[in-house]
Amino acid sequence: MRIAIASDHAGFALKGHLKELLSKKGHEVSDLGPSSDESTDYPDYGASVGRAVSEGQADRGVLICGSGIGMCMVANRFPKVRAAVLRDENDALMSRRHNDANVACFGGRVTEPDMAAKLIDLFLSTEFEGGRHARRVGKIDRVC
Repeated sequence: MRIAIASDHAGFALKGHLKELLSKKGHEVSDLGPSSDESTDYPDYGASVGRAVSEGQADRGVLICGSGIGMCMVANRFPKVRAAVLRDENDALMSRRHNDANVACFGGRVTEPDMAAKLIDLFLSTEFEGGRHARRVGKIDRVC
């Protein structure tokens, strides 16, 4: 799977952890920045991943900032992007099953690396249920 990943300074360490994990699992990972933990503006990096997923350059995206919320807000501004903040197993499962989420957002200051690894595995392996949920996801996509 082609995965675009980015963070701000608060998510830089967790980005490195997830990037390594995803690469080891055979995914094609594009690191869209930053290249250090110096202070950055999350909208710049959230937009990079949002654009990559929206334009079909990546199948899925991963974004990490301090809480995950800011990155999620930015990514969801792009057509066909359905980003979700993942804090627990239910978030990972339901965002995929019912919402066909394609961007996972994490809080680097609130999510331990082992939990993030577990959640990204669930997110990437869980299929969209379709059915009645497909109609609703279609409505989301038509809004943008």
